[in-house]
Amino acid sequence: MTTAVLFDVDGTLVDTNYLHTLAWSRALHDAGEWAPMNAIHRSIGMGGDQLVRHLLGHPSQKAVDARAVRYRELMPEARPFPGAPELLGALARRGVTVVVASSSPRNELEAMIGLLDVGDSIATLVSGDDVERAKPHADVFERAMQLQHLRPADTVVVGDSVWDVEAANRAGLRAVTVETGGFGAAELRAAGAAAVYHDLHALHAAFVAGALFDAPVDHPTGVGQAAINAALDPPA
Repeated sequence: MTTAVLFDVDGTLVDTNYLHTLAWSRALHDAGEWAPMNAIHRSIGMGGDQLVRHLLGHPSQKAVDARAVRYRELMPEARPFPGAPELLGALARRGVTVVVASSSPRNELEAMIGLLDVGDSIATLVSGDDVERAKPHADVFERAMQLQHLRPADTVVVGDSVWDVEAANRAGLRAVTVETGGFGAAELRAAGAAAVYHDLHALHAAFVAGALFDAPVDHPTGVGQAAINAALDPPA
């Protein structure tokens, strides 16, 4: 029985993956480096140091430092995904322990949680600042489980990227994914995702129907708010 859910934030709860892509593109330019934006996007979800090495083949602290500045410029454009606060609230009301576990620095993570306005629904936050290694290593998920005394058999990860899935697998956890970060269903499945949903509305509908954590299947576009409403208020 699933009693806890560990949520990624960027690309999962808030629509920021492409803002991060642009911030990294500008930061690399500031540092005298370059990588194509499609490659940058494919790396979003990794910790900064790992992302730079993955893209460039060598470290660049200047790029890492510049990214924080560049992303801060773009943060006012961040928006929650439709249905994110409602999903977290619904899980918490059902007694599910909701944890946010992200590779983002704590100040950025706290800003996004403030944007979501769901502080009462979240048991704890784990950021990239709280662990030695960010995703795709399992440290953020393992730390979250330690803090809340969670068992792998009772815990599910919700994320949007192959890096979330890889980190979950390393922690011995099932990963449920959404396509809102720009990764497609086929590649999320290939990475090991137990289920792929089009968006948070589809994921919420599956939760209300009692199928969110049980069925390792894909849920296509079109399962949305109407399905949630129907499940919550079925016809007589």
